[in-house]
Amino acid sequence: MWWVGSWRPAVAVATAVFVLSSLVTALVVAWPGGEAHAATPAAPAPTVPGGSVAAASDRSAPVITNDVRLELDHAGVLHGEETISFSGGAPATFTRSLTETMLYDTEYDRKFEVTGVRATDLDGDALDARVSRDDGSLSVEIPTEATSGVVLSYRVSGTVSEVSQGVQMEWRAVGAYSHTVETTDVTVTAPLPPGALSCLAGEPRSAMYCTASDMGADAGVAHFLQADMEPSDRLDIVVNYPPGTAEGEPILTRRWSLASAFAVTPATASVFGLLLAVLLGGLVVLIRVRGRDERVLRDEASAGDHAPVAEGEHGRLRFAPPDDVHPGQIGTLVNETVDITDLTGAVVDLAVRGYVRLEELPHEHFTSVDWRLVRLDGPPEDTLRSYEWLLLDALFGGRPTVRLSQVGSPRTSPDFPARIDRVREELYRDMVRLKWFARSPSQVRGRWSAVGMAVTAAGVLLTGVLAVFTSAAFTGLAVIIAGAAVTAGAQYMPAKTALGSSVYAHTVGFRDYLLSPRSATAPPGQRVELYSRYLPYAVIFDDVDHWANILASAALTDLTPEELTGDGLAWYTGPREWRIEDFADSITTFVVTLTGIITNARRLRALNQFQRR
Repeated sequence: MWWVGSWRPAVAVATAVFVLSSLVTALVVAWPGGEAHAATPAAPAPTVPGGSVAAASDRSAPVITNDVRLELDHAGVLHGEETISFSGGAPATFTRSLTETMLYDTEYDRKFEVTGVRATDLDGDALDARVSRDDGSLSVEIPTEATSGVVLSYRVSGTVSEVSQGVQMEWRAVGAYSHTVETTDVTVTAPLPPGALSCLAGEPRSAMYCTASDMGADAGVAHFLQADMEPSDRLDIVVNYPPGTAEGEPILTRRWSLASAFAVTPATASVFGLLLAVLLGGLVVLIRVRGRDERVLRDEASAGDHAPVAEGEHGRLRFAPPDDVHPGQIGTLVNETVDITDLTGAVVDLAVRGYVRLEELPHEHFTSVDWRLVRLDGPPEDTLRSYEWLLLDALFGGRPTVRLSQVGSPRTSPDFPARIDRVREELYRDMVRLKWFARSPSQVRGRWSAVGMAVTAAGVLLTGVLAVFTSAAFTGLAVIIAGAAVTAGAQYMPAKTALGSSVYAHTVGFRDYLLSPRSATAPPGQRVELYSRYLPYAVIFDDVDHWANILASAALTDLTPEELTGDGLAWYTGPREWRIEDFADSITTFVVTLTGIITNARRLRALNQFQRR
């Protein structure tokens, strides 16, 4: 098959889409929802001395009240002191929840820093209170058995924010109780008197106003009252003060979500811009390298667009391809890859040059056509390249003859796939020895593919880490795209040398000549010899049927009846009923069959290697 510059953009698109879809799916599964953390803490379990939970609702259950004194200082720190009183007996423990995280808006949570938590009895003796944090709330479990009340003190930062008309203090005065509290009385003092206040109470999502609120007799404090608070109820208070009352600002943290994790910011946009510049720079370099091939092609293709012959002995013409390029080398020179067609063309070339005789076997009933391959010594003046020796060894494996149907058979030629791989690698090395490539195209592709896959994997890992812990995951996507681009572009990284580009141009000119009508103009008496040499190149140029017919017609004209009887051509023979007119169908079938054998052998080798892993 013949192609020049066959770009495969689907590879890059499929790689990038596959990697990006896998990453997004993994993130969604790993962290569902992206919700606010513990804006509504669960109520602590009630405890009553010597009884079960059910006993808490008994008539002997204690009556609990809470007097909350909050003082806002000039620095914006809220100092809290709560006097929790028990009438009719105290529970074994009483738990009070202080909210540390509240929903702020669609992107942020508001944090409150609660510190200095301390519990004492009414006489001021310290109690061994247990403090725990869970899902956005701080719970204080106070041992209250045999007490008439306790005093809970703490400090809160982050309650103050600037508003258009001054300062606003916002705080969840009660997050949750472990028991029903008959009255909760909250008083807030500050350096300046309040200007406005509001409150919400009840279930976490209710919009019900608290029982009562006022500014005291002299309008100097903010006062809130809530009666009969169930364990899961909350009490939110908001107080507005004049400017200068207190300093501070809300403590905001971005809530995790796909949108926030992959936020486009100036920093992430800058990284993408840098990536774009690098990719464009690489594209410019690649275009210049590829453009050299095109420039040389325009300038030098005509040097190969002529009959590939030279003056020989006794006035006869001899075959002389441009730059002595062999059929097996052409495909590698053009697309930097040793294809199956290149190997098939090389086998036909070995036959034409006298190293292999192809003997078409008689057709038996209901059996496919088969050939016997006979290994010959070849002409003494000819020299085989190293990959051609390996190709002969792969076909025959030390045997003088072999049936084509046995070539590649796991039973008769178990190592055929490995031998073919050695032929391909030697062809790549041959390109380097001829100085058509600076380095083996196979190794260059492999190296860049490995680099691209490593960068892609690192990008996936980086994106996952950034998505979980930051809002800069967009930067990681840039790395993934870069890795995918390198992986997809690895096949285009092998570059010809200046000499290789020149040989490539001459080869394209040679192809144009063979595909033109003027190519079938060899002198009578030499047409069979010259057209036979053209045929392997026609296999590479995907024009084998056309040239096989030209060769058969030349044989009918130039060969004697005795030469046509039995075998017809020196390198290709047929069975008793075979005629030279059948040559085009025969050689086309041979090419297709051999191509299929090599293809299946390489697929089987790849499958076996995959299963062993």
